[in-house]
Amino acid sequence: MQPTHRSSRLLLPVRMRFVAFSLIVALTLNFIPAGRFFAIPDFVALVLAFWCVREPHRVGMGIAFVLGVMVDVVHGAVMGQHAAAYVLLAWASLVNSRRLLWFSPGAQALHMVPLFLMVQMVMLILRLLAGHRFPGWEYFFTCFTTAALWLPAHYLLLMPQMRAIDHDENRPL
Repeated sequence: MQPTHRSSRLLLPVRMRFVAFSLIVALTLNFIPAGRFFAIPDFVALVLAFWCVREPHRVGMGIAFVLGVMVDVVHGAVMGQHAAAYVLLAWASLVNSRRLLWFSPGAQALHMVPLFLMVQMVMLILRLLAGHRFPGWEYFFTCFTTAALWLPAHYLLLMPQMRAIDHDENRPL
């Protein structure tokens, strides 16, 4: 079976400094106060899932747990709410990483919607168990806005790895 998405670009190996930088930027974007606006994407979930799919041997559930605890502390959320959700997201992304890479970035975004919805469901269940009220159905808009950013994030996060199109005889790659 041939892959549905073909690229003529050869990707260079990813640098872990860039992965760490992108996760720090995602954390910073998540820390921006949004008030009662529920459609703000979960940038940490987006970048975490992306790197779990692209680099399953380097980014995993341990990093997801640490990021989740950091988000819980800063947001003052139920302790472990984001940590549990991000660990499940990392696990699901790791399990599906080989299959997802066969699809185009747009199709990958569609495949990520249920995973981002799972993140929202886990956080909602933990909040309800802690005694909070149901926030309303607009709470689930976040999973759709996060998935909508998969395509731009795909190209933005792979940009440092892309090899030059014009081949120079003096360069090995």
